[in-house]
Amino acid sequence: MRIGIKTLVFVIGALLMLVPAIVAGTMFTNAMQRRAEEANSARLRLLGEIVADQLGRRMHELWQDVEGMARVVRLDDSEEIRRQFTLLGQVDRRYTWIGVTDVQGKVIAASQGMLEGASVAERPWFRRGLNGPAAVDVHEAVLLAKLLPATQEPRRFVDFSAPIRNDQGAVIGVIGAHFDWNMVKDIIQAVREQGVDALLVSRDRVVLSGPQELQETRLSEGSAVAASQGTSISRRERWQDGKDYMTAVIPTIQFKDMPSFGWSLIARADLNMVLNPTRSITQAFWMLLGAGALAGLVLLYLFSAWLAKPLRRLMATAEALASGRADQPPHDETRYEEAARLSAALVRMQTFSIRPYQPTRAEKGKKPTRVS
Repeated sequence: MRIGIKTLVFVIGALLMLVPAIVAGTMFTNAMQRRAEEANSARLRLLGEIVADQLGRRMHELWQDVEGMARVVRLDDSEEIRRQFTLLGQVDRRYTWIGVTDVQGKVIAASQGMLEGASVAERPWFRRGLNGPAAVDVHEAVLLAKLLPATQEPRRFVDFSAPIRNDQGAVIGVIGAHFDWNMVKDIIQAVREQGVDALLVSRDRVVLSGPQELQETRLSEGSAVAASQGTSISRRERWQDGKDYMTAVIPTIQFKDMPSFGWSLIARADLNMVLNPTRSITQAFWMLLGAGALAGLVLLYLFSAWLAKPLRRLMATAEALASGRADQPPHDETRYEEAARLSAALVRMQTFSIRPYQPTRAEKGKKPTRVS
């Protein structure tokens, strides 16, 4: 069975129209999605760097305060030290406890008199503070647990300490300060309003601050491994909850000469939420392209029908002539030149087929030949 010109024109026209449109549309939407991922990755990294920088600056301010006090504090007036430290704790709520010890680890004076006379010789902040400026990672209250007001969650702190020296430069004590961990959490969680999770991760990939479901868990994702190795990366990956996230790693949180806690920051955003605006645009683009293609197909169908109709009528006339029927004249086709010429040719053929036979003059004067 041979294909008709109407179908042929429609199919070929549809292919010529749809194939380039689909290929170009696919290339455009893929490029747009890649650009969206790159733009959101850059935004995510920028937010992570802002949080890391803000946290580093805040901690550096506290570190400078502790180091500055280590240079000016004198251990010969414990009552004055207690008064000043108590006032500091009341003015700046970030200080949960601040005190000074002698070289044996005995607390000489502290804010509100807490732990005075107790030994902190085994505490990391004291041991490290004897040798130089130190920063101690987040930990729960040990000695202070019974002295501070009870809370629903265990109290957690980060510590700064520094050696106290006399005029000859010899170490005569240590100053230490416990800072409320909620200060750090507030900085980390500030970006959640922008649809971004910031995860503060320790050296061994434990989440110190972040989404509740990940709190105190050890991460195995590639971004966490990169953070523990001090590598800065941006990638999309699947996390423990089965969702795909876009992540950016800030490998270190440090500012100027502040001792490092060994923290890293991972900023992540749900990939579906990140790409939803782009997907909405892509969906609208395909709907618009589909509507245009449908309208084009309708017009193409009407054009193919318009093109084929004269040929179908002329074909019917030609078939009638071939069958010896010349009772109906061909339709006077004028839509396009080829149909008009073919119509005129069929008119001449039909006229010739119905004209009675007329002998020529030579045939009239010629006598019939007798056959013997």
